Amino acid sequence: MDFQSTTWWRRCPWTVAGCTLALMLVGLTGIHRGDELAHAGEFFSKQVVWIILGVPALILAMVVPYRSLRHSSYLWLALSVFLLVIVYFFPAKWGSRRWVPLGIMNFQPSELAKLACILALARYLMYRENYRHLTGLVVPFLIALVPMGLILKEPDLGTSLLFLPVLFAMLFAAGARLTHLAMIGVLGLLVSPVFWMGMSAEQKSRVTAVFLQRDGGPAPPGDGYHLHQSKQVLALGGTVGSEFAGTTVEDPLAYHLPACRTDFVFCMVGERWGLAGTLTVLVLYLVLYGRGLWIAAATREPFGRLVGVGIVALLATQTVINIGMTVGLIPITGITLPLLSYGGSSLLFTCLALGLLMNIAIRPGYEIRGEPFRFGATG
Repeated sequence: MDFQSTTWWRRCPWTVAGCTLALMLVGLTGIHRGDELAHAGEFFSKQVVWIILGVPALILAMVVPYRSLRHSSYLWLALSVFLLVIVYFFPAKWGSRRWVPLGIMNFQPSELAKLACILALARYLMYRENYRHLTGLVVPFLIALVPMGLILKEPDLGTSLLFLPVLFAMLFAAGARLTHLAMIGVLGLLVSPVFWMGMSAEQKSRVTAVFLQRDGGPAPPGDGYHLHQSKQVLALGGTVGSEFAGTTVEDPLAYHLPACRTDFVFCMVGERWGLAGTLTVLVLYLVLYGRGLWIAAATREPFGRLVGVGIVALLATQTVINIGMTVGLIPITGITLPLLSYGGSSLLFTCLALGLLMNIAIRPGYEIRGEPFRFGATG
């Protein structure tokens, strides 16, 4: 099939494109509301610029044949690891070393590392069967754990938590035995006290804050303040939000929420559009990720199938972690909400990932059928 023909138009997953655009627009409304409450308008205008850059990035990732990435996937992983080491040579910013300054912008190598890890894992797993044995899982785990460890040391606990769910999802799709994956999961739980002892005091306080949180009353100090304010601001939106009902509390401190346009943008959407707005966001994510899984399951080409699974697992895990922390179900990890949160590197690489997902659905010469995963029945 020629890409210039009309066939690609019919194969293009317009549902993915529509949900992506809708989520970016909803995110803009939340960022704009955050600017209003913070009395600063710089984030909204900057995010508009990033969206203008992100849409062409998505189209580029959709147009260029994704098979070309298969041969360079290990190089992309090596480059991302190199950049993750480079960040330690730059001064710390806000207590961590996550960015490479590029003059007019800061580049976050961990965003590249997430996508590069997916490509490298897909390349390694596509034609092998040794991962059906425990010893064969060593290399896939090394591919994921090396960038994960470097990111954890920055420190960036939230982003580092994304690698293991992606790894497990791709191993499952490739045909790894469920018993082996379960054994590794149990082993991880057994050694979790070791990780706890290695965590910093700040990271430990974020975990304990989840168990010490109380509804109502004055805002507690420390990390408990973020959890208290995020739930309060979300609740202030009510059913229809301040856009229609107006502000319900006179005290401006009630609406104060640190990182309201980045990590806690979901609260801004809830405050502005209420329960209806938050449910709309959740439905859009469900449709987006459900369609993404269908694309991955429908292609018989192994590299494309595994990349699709990895992208959906990455973005879905990131969504669950971010929304979970805003409602007080999990510790605050400092992770952005895909397509909604302010952030140039995050938005650009999310657009690239979704462009690759659309690429898998429309690429010439690949058979897209409603068939299940070939190894879905093995366990």
